[in-house]
Amino acid sequence: MTTPEARLDALGIVLPEPMKPVATYVAYVQTGNLLFVSGQVSASSEGLIKGRLGENMELSAGQQAARICGINLISQCHAALGDLSRIKRVVKLGGFVNAAPGFTDIPQVINGCSDLMAEVFGDAGKHARSAVSCPELPLGVAVEVDGIFEIAD
Repeated sequence: MTTPEARLDALGIVLPEPMKPVATYVAYVQTGNLLFVSGQVSASSEGLIKGRLGENMELSAGQQAARICGINLISQCHAALGDLSRIKRVVKLGGFVNAAPGFTDIPQVINGCSDLMAEVFGDAGKHARSAVSCPELPLGVAVEVDGIFEIAD
């Protein structure tokens, strides 16, 4: 069986240092067999990925921003658990897209994150999800995604 870490390696993904909270909250909370990860914004080693879909950012760039949010979510999971094989299921993602009025491809943007979860966790990466547009997101980023993960003891 291939581990999530091995799948990340095969995809050429190196997990970044987990992002520190930018306000009064914690990056994740574990309660029982659930891990709740706070919203992870579209930020890479090159900095914040800013923009508004349908205004100054194309769909493909938004999908890439959502994929980076997914990488940041996985990084937080790794920080919390130490071993990504402890994730039994990606339960739910909540996706937020900085979108101009009239931009309706919100679900397609968040697919950038959802597709990554399936690539890394296989069938356990298939999840429930919400995807909504926002007139603004923190720090001017294009996308933010939070997640709930079921974990093994």
